[in-house]
Amino acid sequence: MSELPQTLQEAVLYFADPEKAFETVVNLRWSDGVTCPHCGSKEVGYTCTRKIWKCKNKECRKQFSIKTGTVMEDSPLGLDKWLIAIWMIANCKNGVSSYEIHRAIGITQKTAWFLLSRIRLAMQNGSFEKMSGAVEIDETYVGGKARFMHRAKRAKLGGRGTSGKTIVLGVLDRTTRKVKAKVISSTKREVLTEEVKEVVETGSTVYTDAHSGYDLLTDEQYIHMIIDHAKAYVDGHISTNGIENFWSLLKRALKGTYISVEPFHLFRYLDEQCFRFNYRKANDGERFVFAASSLSGKRLTYKNLTGKND
Repeated sequence: MSELPQTLQEAVLYFADPEKAFETVVNLRWSDGVTCPHCGSKEVGYTCTRKIWKCKNKECRKQFSIKTGTVMEDSPLGLDKWLIAIWMIANCKNGVSSYEIHRAIGITQKTAWFLLSRIRLAMQNGSFEKMSGAVEIDETYVGGKARFMHRAKRAKLGGRGTSGKTIVLGVLDRTTRKVKAKVISSTKREVLTEEVKEVVETGSTVYTDAHSGYDLLTDEQYIHMIIDHAKAYVDGHISTNGIENFWSLLKRALKGTYISVEPFHLFRYLDEQCFRFNYRKANDGERFVFAASSLSGKRLTYKNLTGKND
């Protein structure tokens, strides 16, 4: 595979060539050779005129394309549009809206929204590896401000504060400087303690603010260090500034680019922001490769995306 582009301008020119776009996806998906996505066999035949493979395993014998078994499956869009969309969402610090994708690559806004949602699924980190060492933990609330709501809606939600907002828990590993974030149901002690136990190794040092919801962490054999924001934001090495930096980037994207995100879809935008934050030290070309290499093994249909299957 020839050297991949390093800028958006280079990417547009490079992936405009169908052969180069095809070669790029093949090499990123099957670095060790083409494998049947149905049975895992490496014994496959290739039809160059149709750009499809056929499994030679007698128990399988199925045909498949470069999109089969990936988030691109059943998409009529060309690889050139897919790859440019991946480049843009992976490298735009504050995210990229479906309307911008619609204008940039010449597809409908509805298609662009579906496209971006599938790319966010590819960005999802499914790692079960727990964080350890020094870990910062904090929660935030995502939702509109009460003063901007209609009077009837404000009254229904209880007026001001956090009522009606979605709660997001974030955990930052100070050693790797990587973050995980997820939507949680409440900030009660039992809920926060269970969520922390899922992602942080016992015996680690956890840094939180003075929220009473973290009071049980000490009982769960963590070294619990607390910074009281009513008194200070930093006390030596005790702070939650790292995870709060992530919150500022997340909310800049939500408020400045996406404007209105339904709670039903919020976890997808968390996956996107976590991906960019965790690979922030990489250059644009490297971030593109990390995202494009994660397309396979995942599937999202429009019915699942819109909740119609429920």
